[in-house]
Amino acid sequence: MVPDYTSRLEGEASNVNRSIVICPDESLAEQLTNAVVATGEVWINKVIGRYPSALDLVRTMRAHAPDIIFLDFESVEKAQGLVKLVEAETPGVQIIGFARQVDETLLRESMRVGIREFVSQPFESQALEEALQSVQKVLARTPPKHETTSQIFTFLPSKAGVGTSTIALNTGAAMARKLKQRTLLADFDLNSGMIRFLLKLENSYSVIDALHRYADMDEESWSQLRTTIGDLDVIHAGRIQPNLRVEPSQLRSLVEFIRRNYQVVCFDISGNLEKYSMELMRESRRVLLVCTQEIPSLHLALEKLSFLREAELESRVSVLLNRYSKRALISRQQVEDLLGVPVMTMFPNDYRAVNQATEAGTSVNPDSELGKAFEHFAGELLEQRVTSITKGKKKFLEFFSVPARPLASGQK
Repeated sequence: MVPDYTSRLEGEASNVNRSIVICPDESLAEQLTNAVVATGEVWINKVIGRYPSALDLVRTMRAHAPDIIFLDFESVEKAQGLVKLVEAETPGVQIIGFARQVDETLLRESMRVGIREFVSQPFESQALEEALQSVQKVLARTPPKHETTSQIFTFLPSKAGVGTSTIALNTGAAMARKLKQRTLLADFDLNSGMIRFLLKLENSYSVIDALHRYADMDEESWSQLRTTIGDLDVIHAGRIQPNLRVEPSQLRSLVEFIRRNYQVVCFDISGNLEKYSMELMRESRRVLLVCTQEIPSLHLALEKLSFLREAELESRVSVLLNRYSKRALISRQQVEDLLGVPVMTMFPNDYRAVNQATEAGTSVNPDSELGKAFEHFAGELLEQRVTSITKGKKKFLEFFSVPARPLASGQK
């Protein structure tokens, strides 16, 4: 059996490179992994016991973000194809070729696709360390360019009960419909997460499980954690655990994984401003502060704006006015005067549409008045991103192809 080297110890040195091994020969893979681990220079995050398909390789690279790939040249043609794919997908990843035996023909064919480092059985430590030192010098000059998204939106309530989870859910659903690409909604309200209830999710795994698995997260374990609804992936908060301690290393690694694997991410957080919530907001392009026209909500919105200003996050904050009514005692203009910032958008008060969606375990019908408001808002947030996607080159973006239930009742 090939040993499992996927786990990374907490506190690992930042200068230790990540790697994956691609080798159909189980015995050869085991010899190489043992030799690499013995150097102490590289973490082996995954061993692939076959030549993967293009999509499988992209999935693995997005999951583990390797600096180095050890590639078996038993099949020269297949190995050459994978080299070209890696170079096209993630420039800067270094590839070390290996084989049981090496001859001039094999070296020539590997050099033809740009392989400059090659090792062979019995993988002597000196030869392996020289190869690693060579690629590490290149990595120091030009590290890999793993594609990550900047389209992260965090939804923050002014107070409990203002409808933040409803807005996060429906905005994420609308984004997914518009992009037709994987969008993630992650419920990080560990005190009273509502996403599982709103969507009637039956998956027992949660954000908490994802945090516990941060060190060896890959595409297979992630597929167990999330639920797919249309083009929207959802991971709920699980059971209430207000005393749970979230380590920075856990959160950082999980967010890095998410950013590599999704184009748009929505975080639904509590209003308690926990340390991990502050970190999520720092990772976000926009922090969407949700309030209503009620005085207690506006009072706490003002308090949070002041706190976020001190945390140097004010420039990222936009105010969303939920359950808006023209008949309310406090107008939109008065809300803006009180908070000292403009209201980005308003959502009408439509209890019927929300209740119908909650009973069905879906997002709000996009043809309803409230649904149209979410569609318009999602378009505002994504306008620049949609333009860049249209102009950019097409890449492997659909990673987790699984049967999905409809995103909203009545949706075509």
